[in-house]
Order: sequence, then C-alpha cells, then structure tokens
Amino acid sequence: MATTHEIKVERRDDDGRGASRRLRKTGKVPAIVYGGELAPVSIQIEHNDVWLASQHEWFYSAILDLSLNGDVQKVLLRDLQRHPFKQQLMHLDFQRVDENKAIRISVPLHFLNQEKSPAGKKAGVLISHALNEVEISCLPKHLPEYIEVDLANLDVGDIVHLSEVQLPEGVEIPELRLGKEHDVAVVTAQEMKEEVEAAPVETAVAGATAAAAPAAAPAAAAKKDEKK
Repeated sequence: MATTHEIKVERRDDDGRGASRRLRKTGKVPAIVYGGELAPVSIQIEHNDVWLASQHEWFYSAILDLSLNGDVQKVLLRDLQRHPFKQQLMHLDFQRVDENKAIRISVPLHFLNQEKSPAGKKAGVLISHALNEVEISCLPKHLPEYIEVDLANLDVGDIVHLSEVQLPEGVEIPELRLGKEHDVAVVTAQEMKEEVEAAPVETAVAGATAAAAPAAAPAAAAKKDEKK
C-alpha cells in the first residue's frame, strides 16, 4: 500500500475571483474538494506547505490526507493550476477517495538497472524511454506511488512492451484490455548507426567542368588557325 501524506487545510466561505485574489495575497491557495456522497467544499491551504509538497513525485499520484481541524478526508489531486511565470500555485482540485471503489490514475515509472544491462554496457547503443508514466486501475489500498521497470536483462534490439511491465498486486493497466495495438513499447534499445556523408553533387559537377575547360581551349585555337 502506498504511503499517505497529510496536508492541513482550512475551510473558506468566500468564492469568486476577487476572493481568490485576496486569498493569494495572504500567502494561501484556494482549492476545492469534491466527489463521493458529500457536497463540494471550498478550502484554502498555506502556499508554502503545498508548494513544498508539489516538488515531490508522490504529490501527484499518492493518496493524500486532507486534515480539516482533525477531520481527515482521503483524496487524490486531480488538477493543479500554476502561475504562468511566478513560482506560485493558483488553484487545486482534490477528489475524495472511496476505499471500496477502484480508481484510475497515472503513476510514474522508475527504470532500474539500465546501466548494468547488456545494452547499457555497450557503446553506441541508444536506450529510449517511450513512456515515463502509465495509467493504472486499482482499489485505493493497492495504489502504488510508482511502478518499477527492471531493465537488468535489456539487450541490443530488445523492446519492452506495456504488457511486460510487472505490476503490484491488485493493479491493472486498463489500456491493455483494448487490444494488442495498445500494447505499446515502453523501452527500446537500438544500436546507433554512423552516417557516411556523400560528396556534394554540385562540387563534383563543378570539378568535372573545370577539368574539361583546359582541353576545350586548344581545340578552339586549332579552329582559328584553319580559318587563317
């Protein structure tokens, strides 16, 4: 089970753009909690606290504990709005989690042992990560903060497909149920080929013309002598 993380919040009564602007000037971020059988609730969070949390990978894929005066609700981050150029969070959306219902969320992929693999040890081999995250479905109690992809046996020419990723207990990838065409590549290892530069055509033609010019000059001189 993934580790949960507590974030302290406060309830807010004022809504609207004007109220949100005033709130941000006081160093807080407006947010909303929705979902489940409860009505949506407008909340506010200390900007520094949630900013620090947003620098961690788990903030985007883990179950979060929103604590309102000791009343804890388990949620997932569903949307985050940032300022266009300032290091400032503008608004957050959280969705309540039902422990008995499966959730769908994208989690990051962590690639292990790439440098120790046969492909990683060979020079001139390009190892590409086609995916850095994957959408999964599971009950909240089975939610992993990330999924590990072991590349210890990766060799030149190998392709690791989505269906080959080892999933934790109780976790599935819904996309794989849609058919083989959705079993996309996650990692590829290809040998890089050196390109041989061909001589420019224009240079070759120019050289041929220049070589022919001296030969043409004596022929022209001979015709002038005949006329005389």
